[in-house]
Amino acid sequence: MNRQPLRLAIMEATRILTEAGVESPRSDADLIAAHVLGVERGRLPMVPLVDPPVIDAIGQLVAQRAKRIPLQYLTGWAALGNITVNVGAGVFVPRPETELLLEWGVKFLQGREYPVVVDLCTGSGALALALAHERPDAVVYAVDVDPQALAWARHNADVHTAAGNTPIRLYSGDIADPTMFAELDGLVDLVLCNPPYVPEGTPVPPEVGEHDPARAVFAEESGLAVIRHAIAAGARLLRPGGGLAIEHDDTHGSAVPALVRARRVLTGMEDHPDYSGRARFVTARRLG
Repeated sequence: MNRQPLRLAIMEATRILTEAGVESPRSDADLIAAHVLGVERGRLPMVPLVDPPVIDAIGQLVAQRAKRIPLQYLTGWAALGNITVNVGAGVFVPRPETELLLEWGVKFLQGREYPVVVDLCTGSGALALALAHERPDAVVYAVDVDPQALAWARHNADVHTAAGNTPIRLYSGDIADPTMFAELDGLVDLVLCNPPYVPEGTPVPPEVGEHDPARAVFAEESGLAVIRHAIAAGARLLRPGGGLAIEHDDTHGSAVPALVRARRVLTGMEDHPDYSGRARFVTARRLG
């Protein structure tokens, strides 16, 4: 069996993905090759030659990716913080921007023992599970209204519990319901939320428009409908001095801070940029 240079396969994959309009063709080509080989991306240079079946397997996944199927659906996982979660059809794929929301939340909890955390619109469970991984002493509640998302979140929660992480408490519920988690009113240290926030009608890449669940991406009222409920829930759930962090669209740089300021019980409002410098998430504290 004639072994072939992996480097050439990755170059060809990059060319195909570039022509298909994929945003990060070289990175995706590397990650597909690493997935097929079962190695970390950084170890690819240590695999100079591969067998033809490996080249074929890479080619098949590249052809799928060229159809703009999300890379994470092809590999079956996505990363957030120091964990990975399983993802696939029917669940929102965690985005790198949400790392910043997670980092803020972990930093905010420094010095607080046994904090109570609520993750609204949990989707795959990634944010709740990443927080629980960083803070094993935390009691983490997570909620979503979508049955498919909850099925993925339950699976991911079970995987992480089996791996020895602190279990999260997963619920089905609508954050628009003012009685959701009523027993936690005034007791929560941190509320995190990565809600649907893209204004309806906004053009999005095929990976999003054809694969991410629309209800996890788009929201009414120029993308603000769910964010309004998240702010209300945060104001109700937080204990005095508790923290709120909500991700938003880059067009919401003035609208979301205004909504937060309108809640008199919330103070210390800040808006934070993403890796590209665009307004991406808002934070505040409960007065007290």
